Formats: sequence, structure tokens, C-alpha cells
Amino acid sequence: MITCKEIDDYLRYADEHPAWINTDRKLLIRNVVKPLLKRKDLYFDSQTFEKCMRYCESNYYPLFPYEKFIYAFVFIYTDESKTFPYFRKFVILEGRGNGKDGFIVPLANFLQTPIYGEKHYHIDIVANAEDQAKDTFMVAWNMLEEHKTKFQGKFHWTRELITNLATGSELKFNTSNAGTKDGKKIGALILNELHGYQDYSQINVFESAQGKVRHPREFVITTQGYVRDGPLDDTLALCKEILKTGENELRWFPFLCRIDDEKEVDDPEAWHKSNPSMEYLPILADTIRMEWLEMKKLPSKKPEFVTKRMNLPAAKQEMTVTSWENILRCCYSDPETKVPRETPDTKGEIAVVGLDYADIQDFASAGVLTKTEDGEYIWRQHTWINARSPFFENIKFPVANVGQQEFRDFEVIDAPVIPPQAIVDYIVREYCGSYIVQKIAMDTWRYSLFKKFFEDAGLTVEDKKNPNGTIRLIRKLGSATGIIAPFIEQCFAEGRINYGLSAIMRWYTNNTSVITDRFGNKQFGKIEPKLRKTDGFMAFDVAMYCKDELEIPTIFI
Repeated sequence: MITCKEIDDYLRYADEHPAWINTDRKLLIRNVVKPLLKRKDLYFDSQTFEKCMRYCESNYYPLFPYEKFIYAFVFIYTDESKTFPYFRKFVILEGRGNGKDGFIVPLANFLQTPIYGEKHYHIDIVANAEDQAKDTFMVAWNMLEEHKTKFQGKFHWTRELITNLATGSELKFNTSNAGTKDGKKIGALILNELHGYQDYSQINVFESAQGKVRHPREFVITTQGYVRDGPLDDTLALCKEILKTGENELRWFPFLCRIDDEKEVDDPEAWHKSNPSMEYLPILADTIRMEWLEMKKLPSKKPEFVTKRMNLPAAKQEMTVTSWENILRCCYSDPETKVPRETPDTKGEIAVVGLDYADIQDFASAGVLTKTEDGEYIWRQHTWINARSPFFENIKFPVANVGQQEFRDFEVIDAPVIPPQAIVDYIVREYCGSYIVQKIAMDTWRYSLFKKFFEDAGLTVEDKKNPNGTIRLIRKLGSATGIIAPFIEQCFAEGRINYGLSAIMRWYTNNTSVITDRFGNKQFGKIEPKLRKTDGFMAFDVAMYCKDELEIPTIFI
């Protein structure tokens, strides 16, 4: 059995402060920590742990009780040979300002030393932004500068690299092109602010560099953020499964601090759930309180407060067309376990096609809308992404995943512009050839460009003389959206929209803002104009405006 004063102290603290400990941490204690402490097959290196605390507190600052608690689990091994740490990944979610750098850097610096005793135990700090990674690194650099006399001859340090001279262990920060990092030998990896990553391209390179030296470990330290469907969401979903079931083959240690319900935003006692350092940092406590007071007077500040201080993924829901939970329901029958939503085959049924083609150098989307007998709207789309777009490299969507599951409804082309002929050919072949298409709807933007291609394909335009024409021009999209937007929001809330397994439709929808004018009319817009696209949703919007066509069977005379 494992005994440790610092672990016992924190368990006692959690019992004495139940209102300050969120459900995730209670589950960690009940389903992961307490069963582990009873095991006889694990080895706790208590001596090195105690040396670690002395090193960190004598050279940096006193550690908070919850930090000592987490540190202890770093020194638990699968057996007495200490070949493998029991916990391979530590996932630490805290509100902004709780001292994530101050928590991880002293530990990382200690792991470089001969007190820890591993040769060439290199540690990389990785973040999306260079300033972010460097700020973390500079905590160690500043300590060495302040204790220069003590550490001369033990460390060599520059503003880019800190090396322990006895072990050769290096500490560095890294944000440059991940593709150049193959062949690295990393002992510990620190992923700073995971919420900022769109995909795994950079993460994979660094993670694959582990396993070449003893004691591979990964530390994820992050707040919540606005990127959905990315690595942070994946990580938290796995953590939730571990915490709920206690099954932990991955050997992760999820220390997640967040409020349990958005209603707790207005309960100062509950703020401790997402801010475990708050009781020890009066400035942090006062700052959170002042931001809360501002939020009460300025509602536009609420998403930032809820997301960054309380660690709930608000995703600017005051602006987005619907909640992230509702978006997930468009794809999954059970969003937590990612069980795909069942979809009836509606080919051969009455349908409406929507088309959005805002920028000929950028994105274009077309989709087909059908309706089931029980009122479910099924939307299947296809997107064309131009690799020559000036924003292609920075688009906030994992385009490189094309062809993988959930990433099969878009294609990347390399051309001066996205060819309208290719889009029309796709619509005629895939949609008109498989459904009874009543209308192909689009707004005035690029309409004249497409009109000729559709007519050449044998499709007619709807007008006063030909009300049964297939191509419908929506002349005033703003007015049309004002009419259909409340219905779309209602369908999301009722779970009546079915996207199938489409990551790009989730992205489009989460990028779409809702703006209400002074008359109460709603419009759809972009949360961020250049890198967070909405084309697939706007194609869905124009198709939904024509939803009444799905009730009328085609009449042949």
C-alpha cells in the first residue's frame, strides 16, 4: 500500500471542503486515487518526492497543497525498478491565473537534476504561440538568474536552453515547424494551453519522440478555450470516461478544475471549483470578483469569464447559432461516447439543394436537405477548399484529415479558383441523380456566374413565368434568414437536425453567429471573418428557407 502525508492531507482537505471540490476531482479521488493507494504492486519513491518538494520550495516558492498532491503521483512507478512511471500523462485543467507555469516549471527543472538521477532527460515545453511557451520557460531562467551564484557550475542557461551539466538534461521551449522535430529524444513533454490546438499535427511529432529514454511523461496544462472538436475536447472526453468508470489502461491522471454547472457562475463559493489557487492568492480572488461584477453589467464579457475563469466551454454561446451540445447531437445519438446518429436512407425522396459560393478563391459548399416523416431534417453537404487560398495555411480546421472518418465530405483542390462547372456537375450527378430535387437555392452573390452552368445542364430558373423552375434565387438573404432563423434554432434545440458524421459541418455551425437587430430580427454571420468559415452552414440556411418545398410532391402533367 502507498502512504504519503501530502496525499492524505489533500484527501482530508477535500472531505472538509466539499463545496470547493468539483465533481471531476471527487471522481478522481474516489475512482482513481483511493483504489490506487490500496495496491501492493506499485512503488512510491517517497525519498525522491520529498527531495523534489525541498528543491522546488527552496529555489522557487512554497507549493500549494493540491500541487504537492499532484507531484506525489509523478513518483509512483509500476514496480521497484522504477523503469515505468505509473502515470504517463497528467491532464491539469485550471482557470486562468491559477499559476500553471508556477506549478509545472519547478517540477520540470527538478527532473533535470542529478537528485532525480536520469541522464539526458530532455524536457520540451510546447505551445501554439512562441510567447506562451517562452513565458513558461522563463520561470526557470529567472530562478537561475536570481540564484546565479548557487547554480553556476551546475546549470548552463540561455534564453533558449537550460542544461544541467551533470545529467546533460535539457529544458527548452518549442513552437517552430513540427515537421522538423523528428528524431528528438524527449523524456517529458509539457503541452501548454492545449485549448489552442486545432489538430494533432504538432502534438504527434513531439509525442512520437517519447519512448527512447526512461520515465516518459506528458503534462497537459491548460484552461478551457473556444476551439471545439479539437485535441482538448478529445482529451477531456477520455478523462471523463476514466473518472466515471475508474478504468485507466491509459494511466492518465486527470486533475480537472471547473464548475459543475453554469448556474454556479454567480456563486462565489463555487469559484473554488475551477480555481484551486484562489484561497492562497488574494489578488486572483479579487480579480475574479471584479471580472464577475463587470460581467453582470456588460453581458458581452460573460463568454470569456465562463470559459477562462470557470472552465466551461461557453464557446461564446451568446453569439453562436446554438450550443456545442446541440451541434454534437446533429452527428451523434450519444455525444459523450460518440455513437453515430442513425440516419434513414432518404435517397429517392423529395429534396432541396442549398449552395454557397462566397469567394471563388476560398471555400464553396453545396448540400441536399430532406425531411423524414417524424420531422427530422437530414442535411448532407460537400465542400470544396482551394489550396491556393491566401488563408489556406491558417484556416482553423484540420484540413489535413481529409479522407478520414468524419472528414469525407470535403475535398481540397489546387486551382486559381474553385470551378463553378465542377460544383454544378457534382450537384447534378450526386443530388439530382439521387433525389427528387424541387429547388436549388442560392443568394444573389455569384448567382449570375452559376445561372449559365445550370441552364447548360438542362435546369430551368424559377421566375414569374416559370414558377416550377428548379433554380431559386433568394434575392434578400437577410430578410429570408430573419424568417427562417428562429425555426432553425428551434430545430437545433429539439434535436431535429441530422448532419451525419461531419466534422466540417460542426465547425461551420460553431463558427456561425446570430445577431439580433433592434427590431428583434435575427441574422447569421461569422464569428471570425477570415479563418472560421461558415459556407456549409449558409448553404444549409438557404436550403432550410425552402423547407416548405419538401412538403409538396412533384406533379407531372
